[in-house]
Amino acid sequence: MINLVHGDVKLREFRMEDCHRLVHLANNENISRNLRDGFPHPYTINHAEEFIRNAMMPDPATLFAIEYKEEYVGNIGMVKCKDVYRKSAEVGYFLGEQYWGKGIMTRALGLICEYGFQNLDIVRIHTGVYEHNLASQRVLEKCGFVKEGVFRMAVYKYDRYWNEVRYALIKE
Repeated sequence: MINLVHGDVKLREFRMEDCHRLVHLANNENISRNLRDGFPHPYTINHAEEFIRNAMMPDPATLFAIEYKEEYVGNIGMVKCKDVYRKSAEVGYFLGEQYWGKGIMTRALGLICEYGFQNLDIVRIHTGVYEHNLASQRVLEKCGFVKEGVFRMAVYKYDRYWNEVRYALIKE
């Protein structure tokens, strides 16, 4: 059982009893507009059950529930890349809207990056953020990620094109 802790923020493995809370947090257009289409809106109990079943399978664990003050408030995960990119991983996350602006994601991201570098045999963690998601860009920068570039018109979401800002963190 993995528990990564920084103050009142904890990353833990998922449990099936997280399903209803996940639906409550995730069924929000303000969340969905910042994520890939694989994270649907509306978000149903069937989506939550499938996600949690899949999150419970990898060994070592790479998808975690975020707890704040012992309450499940979001998700964070890392996918190890393949082939010539096998020493890299992509990180992704979301936090329930009522928990934005509390420093939770900055601590959660720091925890998963440390975990990834120590346990996944990687030297680089990267992610892409839609240009309008300035809060997520600030989180990445607070955690030491460096902006590597802008992929112009790379994202098509909600009938509109968006630039994607790419960030990476290199293991020291």
